Amino acid sequence: MNYSIVTKLVGILLLFEAAFMLPAQFISIYYNQSDQSAFFISILIIFVIGFSMTRVKTTNQKIKTKEGLAIVSLGWLFTSIFGALPFVLSGSLPSFVDAFFETVSGLTTTGASVVKDIEALPMGILFWRSFTHWVGGMGILVFTVAILPIFGVGGFQIFKAESPGPVADKVVPRIKDTAKILYITYISITIIEFILLLFGGMTWFDSALHTFGTVGTGGFSTKNASIGAYDSTYIHLVITIFMILSGANFSLYFAFYKGKWRDAIKNEELRLYLTIILLATVFIGANLYFTTYEASGLAFRDAFFQVGSLITTTGYMTADFDQWPTFSKSILFLLFFIGGSAGSTSGGIKVIRILVLLKFVKREIKKIFHPRALIPIKIQNKSISSDVSASISSFFMLYLFLFIIGTILISLEDIGLESAASAVAATLGNIGPGFGVVGPTQNFSGFSDFSKIVFSILMLFGRLELFTIIALIVPKSWRNET
Repeated sequence: MNYSIVTKLVGILLLFEAAFMLPAQFISIYYNQSDQSAFFISILIIFVIGFSMTRVKTTNQKIKTKEGLAIVSLGWLFTSIFGALPFVLSGSLPSFVDAFFETVSGLTTTGASVVKDIEALPMGILFWRSFTHWVGGMGILVFTVAILPIFGVGGFQIFKAESPGPVADKVVPRIKDTAKILYITYISITIIEFILLLFGGMTWFDSALHTFGTVGTGGFSTKNASIGAYDSTYIHLVITIFMILSGANFSLYFAFYKGKWRDAIKNEELRLYLTIILLATVFIGANLYFTTYEASGLAFRDAFFQVGSLITTTGYMTADFDQWPTFSKSILFLLFFIGGSAGSTSGGIKVIRILVLLKFVKREIKKIFHPRALIPIKIQNKSISSDVSASISSFFMLYLFLFIIGTILISLEDIGLESAASAVAATLGNIGPGFGVVGPTQNFSGFSDFSKIVFSILMLFGRLELFTIIALIVPKSWRNET
């Protein structure tokens, strides 16, 4: 393990985190908020520690797989720990465990919260809380990859470890240019949604923070009632559409830009992703209309919003879906696991893995009738390698294992199976709200510190696609030169 390069690059990440806190500091000063000193002290501490780490001398600049895993895992851990400082120093949260939970939830774009009265928080804290979604959405590490050549190191191993999805593909040959293209797309979508929300009557502050939560698929709101606080079909639809856009593979937008419309539209993952959204909306909307809602338009509007919010793992809400019929809740719970597309800011298992699994089942059914036939699994007319198939199968098993173990651990709180299972699914899938005691009108504040730490670990596992941390904590990986 090249400890010096790991230390140096984690230090660089901390310097970026200090810089990312500056907008919150300026907002706090401009509006004369009570959290001014908290941000000043936090930025100073993070800068000094980060700068000291970057002073470590490195003789070997090469980043191998294990260094990439270490930089990613330790980078997310360190930025979460130090990102919690403003919450603690401002007194916005009662303990460091709560502050750590809230920061992990923000950076992993989960949106689970322990804040009981969101609207009572200072504006600087509110901004930082939501801005962590935007920073974590595409990944602070992908952003860093774009500037790594300045420091004389390569970054593809970091990109591989952090990228959400079974395979990390470069949009263009140079990884630095790939990161830049992804962020240009990310920033463009952010600006467009911000402007559209302004037209809908939101203040610039609310527009910015809800845009951060939408494009980053995070879900932190400035309102206790989330998006339900805005009785506007226009606002609901704008946020729904941008949640769905942010849950799609960002490389498709580059394909559209390059004029490859047919290739993008024929993308199998995109088609399955949109089909799931359509079917879930129709089934839930009809179920709500015939059992709960009097107006069909409102039923389908809320159904469309919640389907878009949960499949993209954003976690915004316009209604208390915990009070919906069991049929609708069952579909929503299924969406907890599916998640968005690979190469998006969403969490969950990812649609591409679901697609491969469905094709795998289809192949096994065919082999019942043709046992000697060699039937490859293809995506976009390209055969999936045995390594990728094995990785996807392993991911499913590991995801299920973590879900079961997490549910057992959280059940020690004696809160009921529905609440425990949905809380674990909501954190492991980076979704936010669940059912029962973590439903849309509740939060995670009532859990013990032990459970909050378990949830924080699950959020990190989910954001880093499980294997990144698993591979890192295996002692052998620190010794082998891979």
